[in-house]
Amino acid sequence: MNRIIQFVLPFLVVISCAKDEVHVADTSYTDSKIIAAVDISSYPEISESNPIFYDLEGKESNFLDILKSNGVNTIRLRLWVNPEGEHSGFNEVKTFSRTLKTQGFKTWLTLHYSDTWADPTHQEIPMQWQGLDFSGIKDSVFNYTKRVVTELQPDYIQIGNEINSGLLHPYGDISMNPDNFKMLVNEGITAVRAVSEETKIILHFAGIEGSDWFFNQVHTLDYDIIGLSYYPLWHGKSLNDLQTTIQSLGNTYSKDVLIAETAYPFTLDWDDWTDNIVGSNDQLILPDYPATREGQQNFIAQIRTIMNQVENGLGFCYWGAELISWKGSESTEASPWENQALFDFDNKALPAIHEFNTE
Repeated sequence: MNRIIQFVLPFLVVISCAKDEVHVADTSYTDSKIIAAVDISSYPEISESNPIFYDLEGKESNFLDILKSNGVNTIRLRLWVNPEGEHSGFNEVKTFSRTLKTQGFKTWLTLHYSDTWADPTHQEIPMQWQGLDFSGIKDSVFNYTKRVVTELQPDYIQIGNEINSGLLHPYGDISMNPDNFKMLVNEGITAVRAVSEETKIILHFAGIEGSDWFFNQVHTLDYDIIGLSYYPLWHGKSLNDLQTTIQSLGNTYSKDVLIAETAYPFTLDWDDWTDNIVGSNDQLILPDYPATREGQQNFIAQIRTIMNQVENGLGFCYWGAELISWKGSESTEASPWENQALFDFDNKALPAIHEFNTE
């Protein structure tokens, strides 16, 4: 999917396995098996504009405190290899991960294996890895992944992001080079296992159509969790089909299943001049889930219900919870997602945030 738009060291070197010591706060409230996550990958950038956030009662409050007090127990962050600027690069994600751990959140890293967005239509080799042969690409995947797990110590990690078409094209194109694709994914998996027995490995497919074919392709690989993206705009408007697919995948492949990305609008209005991705009624599930505060909350409540009902349901992650229009009301290059954030146009928490309480 399209979304808003430092790592410079070579990866063909042996990387030390010594872990940084991280003081972790009490995580008793995150000990639940159920994942109640948000992806707030842009928050470090947004925080530079010093926005003020408000809790459900309208009281000024710390952004992360609002999330935690409403049951969010896991934070998902994307990681780009060598992006333009610092955002979503190694140093920023490492620093933010440490902050999250000290506040008691579990962390979930999404390795794009690219310098920019990776999704079903974009799986570009990082600039620094271009020109390498296949053996060099494999070594790069292994060493990079090993460094990430060693230094950031995530609780969950994705080997690739929405890898329907594979990763690191053309080498890992699943249609053209299925064996190479599996070898590249396995390099990432092997690197994680070499460092951590605790970190759970997720393979992530966008949508539900074709998911059984995909997970049959990777059934011999040593991963832990099936991850799916589900957005009604792209992946169909039947929550019954979603539930059936999750149940079937869990049973067929004996894996826990989670919704790695989902979101829903609380309005079709906008708060800046950046075109929103969802902006019309034909993109919604109507009449059950209108683009209202209640409609957004009810959609997330139903997602949570589905994950509780299916046998191997592990939880869900809300994508873009933080994506307010942080660059001002007239910006044309800010947030295409402010009407799907978990905060309204006054930066006040929306009722949907209630649905992250898993007790």
